[in-house]
Amino acid sequence: MARAPVMAAGGIVLRRGPQPLIAIVRQRKRNEWVLPKGKLDDGETPKEAAHREVLEETGHDVAVHEFLGTLAYQSGGRSKVVHFWRMEAGDGPVRKLMNDIKAVDWLGLDDAIARLSREYERAFLYQVGPIALAAAGLASPLPDAAHAADDIGTALQTLTPAEVASVDQLRHGLLQKVKAWLRGEA
Repeated sequence: MARAPVMAAGGIVLRRGPQPLIAIVRQRKRNEWVLPKGKLDDGETPKEAAHREVLEETGHDVAVHEFLGTLAYQSGGRSKVVHFWRMEAGDGPVRKLMNDIKAVDWLGLDDAIARLSREYERAFLYQVGPIALAAAGLASPLPDAAHAADDIGTALQTLTPAEVASVDQLRHGLLQKVKAWLRGEA
């Protein structure tokens, strides 16, 4: 029987200023730059977990705004599903960083994307970062959606038939796991 996916939540955390900035955190154990996020505690909603994890990992209390999307990937042989919200940080930190976090950095969108250690997080922030900035009134509306669709189409054309089948199988299996979890069956 397949194991239930690990459920987690986090935020695309914005800070206003002359240039809008996005928080990324450096993990102490792996020394990687990642988006602030973490696993849900028992009885905690994804939105509650996102708020708690961002506070613990950035030291900033945040206002949680709209849901931005879900990132799913394999981690340690299990599927991990992370829900993200747009968040805005206050002026300064209100607590120390948790022990697992070595540093927090505030960067412009392009620099934040470039600094992230994991390709899937870079791709996710590339897609939702402009949406978060526009929703906060910190950027102009998104570029032509057809251009983004062309980029995805071009990337998919580089896959072999076996890779396409693998992606389809992974997508279908993960979708089934998430549906079961949402129904309370996992």
